[in-house]
Amino acid sequence: MNQQLFSKLRKYEIMIRKVANNHLQGDYQSLFKGSGLEFDDLRPYQYGDDVRTIEWKVSAKGHGTFVKTFREDKEQSVYFLLDISGSQDIGQAGQKKIDQGKIIAGVLTLAAIFEGSQVGLISFSDQKEKVVLPGKGSKQAVKVVRGIFDHQNISLKTDLNEMFSYALNLIKKRSIIVVISDFIDEGYERSFRAMAEKHDLVAIQLTDPRESALPSLGIIPVFDKEKGRTTWVNTAFGGFSKKISETFTTERDHLKLICKKNQINYLAIDTTEDIVLPLMELFKYRNKSMKRG
Repeated sequence: MNQQLFSKLRKYEIMIRKVANNHLQGDYQSLFKGSGLEFDDLRPYQYGDDVRTIEWKVSAKGHGTFVKTFREDKEQSVYFLLDISGSQDIGQAGQKKIDQGKIIAGVLTLAAIFEGSQVGLISFSDQKEKVVLPGKGSKQAVKVVRGIFDHQNISLKTDLNEMFSYALNLIKKRSIIVVISDFIDEGYERSFRAMAEKHDLVAIQLTDPRESALPSLGIIPVFDKEKGRTTWVNTAFGGFSKKISETFTTERDHLKLICKKNQINYLAIDTTEDIVLPLMELFKYRNKSMKRG
């Protein structure tokens, strides 16, 4: 990892902080602040307590009715779950989904470290690629950023369900988890929802215009990077481009709906976009929901 890259990430991070401080009344921590309540202790039930806090297992033992007490957990770790599979290798050179994803993860790592958070990384394909357990401070920032940019893929396949299941097993304590992926996969919904129940989840979906607007070029070879083989496709046949476009729109709407139903913060970032403004929207949204909470 070279100094030039680190400077680029730092420049972005400072830019985001400046914009955030101007627009968010200085509350730039909103993305990394613990919004969760952590179980603290048990105490005897008192009139007026919320019945949902009753700990039935303990109360059933016959020593009276007990309720759980909670405390705000502001020391939550921030984990970046980074999808580095082959489907991310789309876009212009230097501006592919994979490049954009790594830059976002790098910038947010520096931002989280600056705010004093514990930061960890899990990068994934259809298997665990790189894991950096949470830590604080500048040494940890270098460790995580190196993990993001220096790692060479073991596999190019995708398995989001495997990624979420692995994270669920690894991360025991309620954490803030930022998933950065194009979400091009199937059958991941159940483990994704399970993560949202246990953790404070943010989903950043990476997209590229080429995916939804394929020109009519006749019969062309399409190389599937994940499967390592070429298929010949007739792009002019029977509204092929229209079908591709509709598939992407349907899949994106499906993901948005899951996020809405499960209190997952959702953000889509296109490879042609500058990352500062979309990320600002995310900070702004989280800032509002923190104040409501």
